[in-house]
Formats: sequence, C-alpha cells, structure tokens
Amino acid sequence: MVRGKTQMKRIENETSRQVTFSKRRNGLLKKAFELSVLCEAEVALIIFSTRGRLYEFSSSRCSSVNKTVERYQRKIKDLGVSNKGIHENTRHLKEGDMSMAKKIEHLEDSRRKLLGDELDKCSIDELQQLENQLERSLDKIRARKNQLFRERIENLKQEEKCLLEVNKRLREQYRIDRQRCLTDNVTEKEAEEVETELFIGRPERRMPLKLKSATHSAHKYIA
Repeated sequence: MVRGKTQMKRIENETSRQVTFSKRRNGLLKKAFELSVLCEAEVALIIFSTRGRLYEFSSSRCSSVNKTVERYQRKIKDLGVSNKGIHENTRHLKEGDMSMAKKIEHLEDSRRKLLGDELDKCSIDELQQLENQLERSLDKIRARKNQLFRERIENLKQEEKCLLEVNKRLREQYRIDRQRCLTDNVTEKEAEEVETELFIGRPERRMPLKLKSATHSAHKYIA
C-alpha cells in the first residue's frame, strides 16, 4: 500500500504528534550516526521536545556535544571575519566598476562629439579643444599616410631594379644563344662542302673537274 504524502504542518492530535516525534527523532539520530561512520564526519545533534526534554548525539567518543558546539562557534567567528574582508573587497570592486562606468561614459561622449554629434551643448572653448584635437589627429594621419607612400615607392624602386637586372641577364643570354646558333650554322655549311670529280666529254678527252657539292656551282660548269 502506497503511503500518502505527509503535509508539512503541525499535527493537531497530541497523541499522533507524540508518536510522530518519537519515530522521526529515532530516524534522525540513526541518520546522524550513519553519516558520522560512513563519512568520518563530526556530527552533533541536539533535540528538544515540546515538553523540554533534551536528546543529543555526538559522533566523537572523546568529546561531547559541547566541544562540537564550541568548534562551530569558532568557525562562525572566523567566517564572520572572512565575510567582512569579502564585503570590503566587494565594496572596492563596486566602486571600481562605478569609476570605470563613468570613464566609459566620458569616452563615449567624447567620441560622439568628435564625430560631430551632440555639439549643441558645447561651449566655444570645448569646440576649440575639439578642433585642436582633430587637427592633431589629422597631422598624425597625414604623417602616417606619407610614410606608407614613401615605403611603397621604395618597394617599387626595388622591384624595378630587380626587373632591370633580370632583363639584362635575359638579353645577355639571348645574345650568347644567338652567337652560338650562328656559329653552329657556319660549321654545318662548311661540312657539307665536299670535293667531287665530274668528267665531261669523250672518254679519251676526259677532263676531271673538281667541284664542290654546291648545286649552283655544278650547273655553272656544266653549262
């Protein structure tokens, strides 16, 4: 049979209330004992009934509940000192956050004014300060831009120099290759010019002529 859920309110019937107190007290003492044994925890339990009767449990055999209570009080005192330090640090952090928030707000206001917004409330002196600040910023921007231009021009000059060197080497290589090609052609032509004997006329009147293998020379002698 499933037990119903107990409502967390005072039991009106005195007998039922006493029975419930006895059962739950014993269960609580049992749980305290189990916790001290299983987890090696120092447990102290104090219970007063409605009639003022005292029930207590101490997990330490060498000390009573009073020792545990004293330890508890010392711990609370130490925690109080620690909490005081924590509260002090928290206060400093909050003050720092407020100061930082004010600085951020001031920077945002300055940024809006530098962009030309919300200038209606500015005085002549404030507008003059903004103008001077913008002039200084423009000077720095122009100086940086000119520096980048100079660096770019210098890089282009270096690239031009490298390209001229490459072009010079390519021209020299082309000249050498062309000279070698012309030399090879002349050598091949000289090798083809070999002497041959051509006999013209009757056998008894053969007259050997030494001709070169060039075709136009042979045709000339034959004619």
